Amino acid sequence: MNSEEILVGHSVIKIIRGDITQERVDAIVNATNPSLRPGGGVCGAIHRAGGQAVTQDCRRVMAERQPLVPGEAVATVAGDLKARYVIHALGPVWKGGKQGEPEELASAYRNSIELADRLGLSSIAFPSISTGIYGYPLMPAANIALRALRAALERTRTVREVRIVLYDPDSYEAWLAAAR
Repeated sequence: MNSEEILVGHSVIKIIRGDITQERVDAIVNATNPSLRPGGGVCGAIHRAGGQAVTQDCRRVMAERQPLVPGEAVATVAGDLKARYVIHALGPVWKGGKQGEPEELASAYRNSIELADRLGLSSIAFPSISTGIYGYPLMPAANIALRALRAALERTRTVREVRIVLYDPDSYEAWLAAAR
């Protein structure tokens, strides 16, 4: 397994090439859509690997609230995943970068860490939020995410390990470059 580590106080950010659905962590972050429905890409893979329990819990959550807005995060059960929770974070659709996308993307990462902290979790695995069908350019997204994660980790009480798990080599290389 290839990886790079960034120390942040008492915590670590690891950039890993792999399959997020196979991570043994307290929470796996799903790059979700506003309604938490199974989708394509990472979202579809997490729903498939987590099974019906994840999909049913998403329906329960959505029955109690409005659709997510970019930057928000909510937690559900993890079903068959090797995690305790799935944290569903909504990133922005890329519209050129001048319509609040950087702030919304940073919020998706920050709110996921804050939610994990409220749940008392110590480890969390993220995909590259918004860089798939939402079209956010990889390098700017990785830079924004790393800044947001560093800041959130400085304030967390429980989260000690953040994994950025990237399936494809282009995403992995972009995140490594951003980390350096």
